[in-house]
Amino acid sequence: MEEKKKGRVLVIDDNEDILFALNLLLKPLVDDIRVTTQPEQIDRFYDMLHPDVVLLDMNFHRDAISGEEGFEWLEHILHRDAQAVVILMTAYADADKAVRALKSGATDFITKPWDNSKLLATLFAGIELSRERHKNRLLEQRMEVAASPFGATAAPTIIGESPVMRRVLQTVVQVAPTDANVLILGENGTGKDVIARQLCALSARAAKPFVSIDLGSVPEQLFESELFGYEKGAFTDARKAKAGRMETASSGTLFLDEIGNLPLPLQAKLLAALERREISRLGSTQTTPIDVRLLCATNADIHTAVAEGRFRQDLLYRINTIEITMPPLRERGEDIILLAEHFLKTYARKYNKELTTLNRDARQRLLRHTWPGNVRELMHAVERAVLLAKGPGLCAQDFMLKEPLRRTQTPTLNLERLEQEAIERAMQIAGGNVTRAAELLGITRFALYRKLK
Repeated sequence: MEEKKKGRVLVIDDNEDILFALNLLLKPLVDDIRVTTQPEQIDRFYDMLHPDVVLLDMNFHRDAISGEEGFEWLEHILHRDAQAVVILMTAYADADKAVRALKSGATDFITKPWDNSKLLATLFAGIELSRERHKNRLLEQRMEVAASPFGATAAPTIIGESPVMRRVLQTVVQVAPTDANVLILGENGTGKDVIARQLCALSARAAKPFVSIDLGSVPEQLFESELFGYEKGAFTDARKAKAGRMETASSGTLFLDEIGNLPLPLQAKLLAALERREISRLGSTQTTPIDVRLLCATNADIHTAVAEGRFRQDLLYRINTIEITMPPLRERGEDIILLAEHFLKTYARKYNKELTTLNRDARQRLLRHTWPGNVRELMHAVERAVLLAKGPGLCAQDFMLKEPLRRTQTPTLNLERLEQEAIERAMQIAGGNVTRAAELLGITRFALYRKLK
C-alpha cells in the first residue's frame, strides 16, 4: 500500500472515536490528514490543508439521522470549491439518501461501520479524481494565459544574417537545449520576446506550457497575484481561487518580460520561490512545488540598477546564468531590408494587396533611418505603407518616417523641458499610441500616463 501514499485528507465527524480510528488508519497512507468535530471550522482547515478529499459526516448537532446538516455543509464546500471531492459518511444510510448525495455533488457515499479495504479504495479513487480535476483546472488557466493581454504563446521566426545576429543565434542554439536561466537585454522593440520563444521552441520543454507576463504592463498592486496566484477570498475581488503564472508554467517555461520593473519586495519573493522551487498563493499557508525554466528580459541597464540598489544582486545572479544582448536595428545593416521584405509579404497577404517589392529608393530610405523603435517600429512602418501604397511596389514616399529633430541653436539643459520634448517626440513617432510611445521612451505605460497628466 506504500506506493499509494499520496493526497491530503480532511475528516469532519462529531464522533471523536470515528476521528481517532480514521486518523490511525489513514495517517501512514496519505501525505497529510486533519480531523475535526466542528464543521464550522471547514474554511480554516481548507485554507490550511487544501485537501484532495473531504470525508464529511452527515449528522451533527441538530439530529442524529436526517443528514440535513451534511447536505448543508456539502453545499457550503461546493460553493467554496466547485471541483471539491467530498465523500459523505453516515450510519443511517438508505438508497434515497445515497441518490440525493450524488445529485447534490458528493463524489461517493460511505456507510458506517465501514470495511477498511472498501473505504481505502473509495478514498484513493477520490484522490485520483481530485488530481485529475486539478490538472484540468490548470490546463484551462493555461489556455486563459495564452489569450491574456499580458502575454501570448506564438513563436515568431527569427530573421537576420548580420554578424551581430549570427552571434545571437549561435548562443540561442547552444543554450536552448539546457535548463539554464537566460536574461535577454536590449532596447524596446529589438525582439527580446522572439528570442525567448525561440529558446523555448528549441528546448526539451517545447511541448510544455510557455507562459509569458509583461511586468511593465501589470499594475504594481497586481504583481504578486499575477505571479503567485491567490485563494478565494484573499482580497475583495477574489471570488474564486486562481493559479499564478509561476504555477501554470510548471513543467514548462516562464518568460518574465521587463523584469527590471519588479519592485524590491517582489524581487525578494521571486528569489525565494526560485531557490525553494515552490510558491504560496495569496491567502494560503500551503506551498506548491514548481518546475520552471526561467527566461527574463529587460530594456533597463540592470547592472546599473544593481549598483544603485534598485535591483537585488542575488536575484540577478539567479536569472542571468546566460546573458543575451539583442542589438538595436540600426546596427543590423541589411537585416533591415530582410525584415522589411518579410513584413511586406505578411501585410500584403493580410490586407489582400498585390505588393511584392521594395523599390530602390525605399530601400535606401529604410537603411538611412535610425529606427529608435527598432524592429517594432519597422513592422508598423511597413504595415502603414502597405495600407496606403498605390503602386505594385513600395517606394520611399510610402514610408512616413520622421527623423529625430536636429537643433542648430544652443540646446536647453532644462530637464523638465527636455522631458516634455522627449514625450512630445515619442507621441509623434507613435502616432498618438501611448503604449508605443512608452516603449520608445523606455518607461512603462503607467509612468507615461502620469507624465502626460
